[in-house]
Amino acid sequence: MTQRLVLASSNAGKLREFNSLLADFGFEVIRQADLGVSDAEETGLSFVENALLKARHASQVTGFAALADDSGLVVDALNGQPGIYSARFAGQPTNDTANNAKLLAALKDVPTEQRTARFRCCIVLVRHPTDPVPLIAEASWEGQILTELQGQQGFGYDPLFYVPSHHCSAAELAASEKNRISHRGQALQRLRALLAA
Repeated sequence: MTQRLVLASSNAGKLREFNSLLADFGFEVIRQADLGVSDAEETGLSFVENALLKARHASQVTGFAALADDSGLVVDALNGQPGIYSARFAGQPTNDTANNAKLLAALKDVPTEQRTARFRCCIVLVRHPTDPVPLIAEASWEGQILTELQGQQGFGYDPLFYVPSHHCSAAELAASEKNRISHRGQALQRLRALLAA
């Protein structure tokens, strides 16, 4: 029997990834926007705090179990920025093109060997709004920031994120491969293991 999970995000790219990675686990993931839920205010100071805020909010409004992730790009040369502010790095409303342009400008004079970065992901699943033991899964994906956009796949910072193991940007990876090796893919595998435990 399929169990409905509310995804505390209106991001269509995330919805595709989550449905693809959890379909064989008996979950049907539905965007909160499709159930009339507005975004929670992200007032946390870490990926974990923000993911918890979003999941509890979606569960409270819908009455369903809820899934939330808070992900971001952590760039060493920028002291960890944009971090939890990755989606709104260039301001509101969120805009991938503007975010990528701001990142390139911030790293303009930084040499290749110092452009190390990682995507971080924290996924939280709450069974109900006051779940005292939410499932929490975290993962990182190491890479470097390119000097120009490469590739058409993915979303967000993918065209600027160089994946050393595959000698290409995240936006040049096939979706299935990205799902397997990305920060979100790794965190979801950890979540699946927690669900199976």
